[in-house]
Amino acid sequence: MSGNPSLRMGKTQAVDPMLITNLLGAIGLGASAGLNAWIPLLGLGLAQRFGVVELSGRYEQLGSTWALAILGVLFVIDLIGDKIVMIDHVLHVFGLVVAPVSGAIVFSAQAELLSNSHPVLAAGAGIALGGTMHMGRSALRPVVSAGTGGIGNPVVSLIEDVMAVVMVFLAILVPVISFFVLIALVFFSVRWIRKRRERKAQALPDAIT
Repeated sequence: MSGNPSLRMGKTQAVDPMLITNLLGAIGLGASAGLNAWIPLLGLGLAQRFGVVELSGRYEQLGSTWALAILGVLFVIDLIGDKIVMIDHVLHVFGLVVAPVSGAIVFSAQAELLSNSHPVLAAGAGIALGGTMHMGRSALRPVVSAGTGGIGNPVVSLIEDVMAVVMVFLAILVPVISFFVLIALVFFSVRWIRKRRERKAQALPDAIT
């Protein structure tokens, strides 16, 4: 006996909008870790401290006084060091480890997300986002250095910091917008790199002749 269709339809579970919202927010946080590893950790910790978000389990320690103090100091060191040529390259090497770890932490720290997915998968997604964004950032910096003699590095670094702050703010408060901002950032960055390579390729034959 097939039963009442309405009852069968009633058993179908609808997708929780909160899960999608948290997923988009986690993507924004994980990606922002690639721009600046300390800003999403510090931002999420402050949001936890002031009751804007509720982190799960061990991640709630991000809002503790000692954690915020340590993150604040590391943020200031990175903020200053990344504006200095050569030191920024050293920080980027450390970032190959720090950025993916930061991405894993902020991605996994979503309480509702963790309750609907495996923690290892969440951490893996955060590692991929943070690591990919950091590698893209590291690849872009030498291009800027070569084109500006290092003068443009502090400007690009400041832009990266501002973008990280904006993405963290949006990821916490309006996750959907943070996701579209991330898509736009990736799109225009790739487009800029391609145009620069095309101009360089066109200029090479002229220089030979």
